Amino acid sequence: MNTDLITQELVTLRDYWRYAISRFNAADLAYGHGTRNAGDDAAFLLLDSLDLPIDTLDPFLDARLLPHERKLLAERIETRVSTRKPSSYITGHSYIQGVRFHVDERVIVPRSHIGEILFAEYTNPHGSNWLPDPMMVERAVDICTGSGCLAVIMAKFFPQAEVDAVDLSADALEVARLNVAEHEVEGQVTLHQGDLFKPLDGRRYDLIITNPPYVDHEALAGYPPEYQAEPRMAHDGGEDGLDLVREILREAPKYLTPEGGLLCEIGSGREILEEEFPHLEFTWLETAESQDAVFWITAEQLGIE
Repeated sequence: MNTDLITQELVTLRDYWRYAISRFNAADLAYGHGTRNAGDDAAFLLLDSLDLPIDTLDPFLDARLLPHERKLLAERIETRVSTRKPSSYITGHSYIQGVRFHVDERVIVPRSHIGEILFAEYTNPHGSNWLPDPMMVERAVDICTGSGCLAVIMAKFFPQAEVDAVDLSADALEVARLNVAEHEVEGQVTLHQGDLFKPLDGRRYDLIITNPPYVDHEALAGYPPEYQAEPRMAHDGGEDGLDLVREILREAPKYLTPEGGLLCEIGSGREILEEEFPHLEFTWLETAESQDAVFWITAEQLGIE
């Protein structure tokens, strides 16, 4: 597609939004990286590219764009269609509850339900129904941290806490380091490379959160290009998707304080997990899009006295 011709014909943000939607629909793109459809994905790509608020489209729709802005948008629309990369990889940003993070192909595009839960629980004026009092959290850890976004969010909600963040991927930790610096939480967040709890030297935590790889192999085989663009190791949870979740459940009691707890995202494996661990009392937390993708379990329920 000749982007020079496009920039001559299209003038306003509304023009580019309409054009992007048409292109995305014609290309039958896939979504799910923070957007659900062509309209939302196009709006994100355009607004974030122009450094505008990503949830405020209407006031800018009829704004006339400068020549360099038209060129940028035309090129990025073409890139989205021709490469099938998620829009977040094209703009270099992803958002959790309005908080912006750097992302690139070294990490999965963050879209964890846990971010929504942390905001819902810790911005509730009545306090959290399940999670620890934020002022009482002295040490917390994010296992499989990826881009570090959840560790950063924990640092913001737990001002007294030391936050550890662990990932097996050295590349992912480089991205996490950028986000830790960007959000100025270097004094609170420590990054560790390694397999799950192994780098933590027997430390005990008031809160463990984890969004491990939990996609089963059948689902992986059917992934569209947008999901294939992400690191496979960030998705691959084994044959049924629960390999790492099982290991986390077995190891977590060694790393929790008696008053602590584990918050874990598992995707769609609830029935399998409850059948394999009938002695554990999982509390399933609701989000806007799920009722059983995240569980909370206390140290006491895991057998810690």
